[in-house]
Amino acid sequence: MSTRKKKGTASPPDPELDARVRRSREAVLAVTHQMMSETGLSGVSIDEVSKRSGVAKTTIYRHWPSRADLLLEACSKLGSKTEAPDTGSFRGDIEILAMAFATRLRTAPAAKILPSIVDAAEHDAKIARLLRDQVHAGIMAPLHEVIERAQKKGEIGRSQNASQLIARIVGPLFFRRWFSREPLDADFVRAIIRSALGDAE
Repeated sequence: MSTRKKKGTASPPDPELDARVRRSREAVLAVTHQMMSETGLSGVSIDEVSKRSGVAKTTIYRHWPSRADLLLEACSKLGSKTEAPDTGSFRGDIEILAMAFATRLRTAPAAKILPSIVDAAEHDAKIARLLRDQVHAGIMAPLHEVIERAQKKGEIGRSQNASQLIARIVGPLFFRRWFSREPLDADFVRAIIRSALGDAE
């Protein structure tokens, strides 16, 4: 019986090749993320990514046709959704989420990357969509979830505007982190929650 491959039959995938492709992609994304945490988006170049990762520029461009495409994929990893907690109380849920967000703002990479994404979104439509649909949604979605759950349980009024309540919680965290530059400590977070929930509960 002939063992010749029939004309037009595709070759089976090469597991070793697939693994090499996956490793090179992971290396490039890891280096890109590291550079973003050091300098923000503006400091990332394909030349430097190639140098640090050991992946040839031609290979990088095969996976990402442009620097913008690489940055978009690297940024998209920042918007992974935090699971909404369920402590049994609305205030407890909000405190856990606010504390976690304050910790994220205090530490790299968010401290460098997030402001540069906000800045880039002002003049790049793709980054603006990513900020809105992935980064912003990933951060805010669990807050919306615990507010909706609290309204269904009667812990807060159904007339309470979720977006306004979230702004009263998150807004002061941004202000203190990037404007007043005062500590984002637990006492400050609890004070924000007491103030924000004063009229909601």
